[in-house]
Amino acid sequence: MDDKLGNQLQGATAPAQGASVGGVSEQAQGSNDYVIGVLDDWAHLPAAEWDALLAKQATPTPFMQHAYGAALLASGSATPKTGWSLRLLTLRQNGQLRAACATYLKTHSYGEYVFDWAWAQAYERHGLPYYPKAVLSVPFTPVTGSRLLATSDADRLALAHALRQWAQDQPRLSSVHVLFADAADWAALSQAGFSQRHTVQFHYDGQHASFDEFLAALSQDKRKKIRQERRKVADAGVRFRAVLGNEITPADWAFFYQCYERTYLEHGNPPYLKPSFFSALAREQAQHWVMFVAELSGEPIASSLVAVDLQRRVAYGRYWGALQRVDCLHFEACYYQPLEWCMAHGVHRFEGGAQGEHKIQRALLPVDTTSAHWVRHPQFAEAINDFLDREARATDDYLQALKSHSPYRSQD
Repeated sequence: MDDKLGNQLQGATAPAQGASVGGVSEQAQGSNDYVIGVLDDWAHLPAAEWDALLAKQATPTPFMQHAYGAALLASGSATPKTGWSLRLLTLRQNGQLRAACATYLKTHSYGEYVFDWAWAQAYERHGLPYYPKAVLSVPFTPVTGSRLLATSDADRLALAHALRQWAQDQPRLSSVHVLFADAADWAALSQAGFSQRHTVQFHYDGQHASFDEFLAALSQDKRKKIRQERRKVADAGVRFRAVLGNEITPADWAFFYQCYERTYLEHGNPPYLKPSFFSALAREQAQHWVMFVAELSGEPIASSLVAVDLQRRVAYGRYWGALQRVDCLHFEACYYQPLEWCMAHGVHRFEGGAQGEHKIQRALLPVDTTSAHWVRHPQFAEAINDFLDREARATDDYLQALKSHSPYRSQD
């Protein structure tokens, strides 16, 4: 643990005046006071405490579980060396964990999917450092989920204020960015003075009992296109097998990583995630993963990996790669196979990841996603807020335009 913040909050909604940096106090003064800690390793916060708090949230995705964050750090995937320095901010009352969030000090803007490169360039042109900045997100994972974990709305608001106070007490930090936040997060962050930003993703959200029922709900041209794409893969002799949880063998994981790595290298970049990260997932989070393996003449040629939360009936498309090229194989592995699996297993929502207007042609519809931002420099904060207002109007127009191209049959 390389630093701790010893300020205390008086009451539930605002930080104490004159907060200072130092060791965490052993106990709070007064029944409504919080003791705040800042930790730099998941090992310093018991998994049972974090996961119990996460389970109380509105959107507790598998990516926010202690095991996932610990795997990112232990594997070397998200570490100070790769530009992700962890800070776990905790609020306790009488020794009980009341709120917490995972924050990263960043020296770049890679792996975030809410793009602020233009903001960094504007800072640079004015001779000001934009990095380091603080980011609350799951590294390399553009999935909306609870970021400010809390036992109550009051605790969440206290955490939002504490986050801002902590950032203000770090003179080198330019800004704080809470990415893919949920509604409860935004309600607290807006009261703490954060600005809102909107981006667009594409999700399937329905309750079709089968892929055939799903196709029947689509317009004729979209239904025809999907059938043609699936037929190309089948006619090439490609067959798929889907494996869940502990059914995924070490050989499956090894082959998947080979495909995943190949995809990154083909685009001229090393992969973000290390082999030991996926080994940790297989060991600690197996129940949350489904793998789709494409085989040709009995040999694997491609693989995709989807995260699932069967209790909440949500699936998240994450990674894919191929060792051989087959026309439309990407669509089959990343959309049609996962969608068919979801429908067969009562999973009602499939999130297809960041960006990609082509997804609407495959019945993943546009949805609004939210991030929250605090910028230290007053003039830059004003300029960014003006930009966000204009961007929000443009994003709303974009969403409405996309919705006018629904792939589903008219109900008239």
